[in-house]
Amino acid sequence: MSWMRRWGGYVALTIVFAVVCGLLSWWQWARRVDAVDEIAKIEANYEADPVALGDLIPELDSVVDSAEWHPVEMTGEYLADEQLLVRNRPRNSAAGFEVLVPLQLADGTVFVVDRGWVPAGSTPEAPESVPAAPSGEVTVVVRLKPGEPEIPGRGAPDGQLATVRLPDVAALVDAPTYTGMYGLLVTEDPAPAESPLPALRPVEDEGPHLSYALQWIAFGVLAFVGLVWAVRRERKIAAGTAPVARRERDAEVEDALLDAQS
Repeated sequence: MSWMRRWGGYVALTIVFAVVCGLLSWWQWARRVDAVDEIAKIEANYEADPVALGDLIPELDSVVDSAEWHPVEMTGEYLADEQLLVRNRPRNSAAGFEVLVPLQLADGTVFVVDRGWVPAGSTPEAPESVPAAPSGEVTVVVRLKPGEPEIPGRGAPDGQLATVRLPDVAALVDAPTYTGMYGLLVTEDPAPAESPLPALRPVEDEGPHLSYALQWIAFGVLAFVGLVWAVRRERKIAAGTAPVARRERDAEVEDALLDAQS
């Protein structure tokens, strides 16, 4: 009975380990599916022809996942006085900021444009300078991105944001503002003499999630292989056919012969 209880515990532990491996494998697989979907979205939308903003975003607070990275074209006037910097935005290992400028459209609504990246200055607290947005009427093409969530505990000084949280931008603008999605600048017409660095194309890499998922499955299978091996080995030892058991038995015989001779 003690043998059964002991090996019952081993079996239960192996099952628990295999279940955990299965869950981790599923988690890695789900991450791969998300990465593959993101790559497909980039390939479908990134180089698409620009369309009107209203064709993709029906409401001010709409977040249309399938529209991410799709270019849209709009005409309006930058509200340069409401410009904001998004802090802690590295680029090629250099510290910097994203430059957000609200664009007021002809119907009075405001759409937030990320004009690009500027490096930090002599201190990481602010850039040395920020290229000015064009004044007057301007036609822009941007690629759509969903707004970012608030990060608890992370703040920013006046004129800066910790994340691209669009309701925070809307709170500064006295006009109806798009709070679901914003745009990464592609072109401006008329083009200014100097602009922030444009956003980089996202890397289309699904990562190692598939290999990790297969590894976790292999670990779960190996746990049962090890259990079967251990059970068979103990049975051989009990039957006296295992090498260890034979050596122990031979040693006992030799000890008995030596005792008899003495």
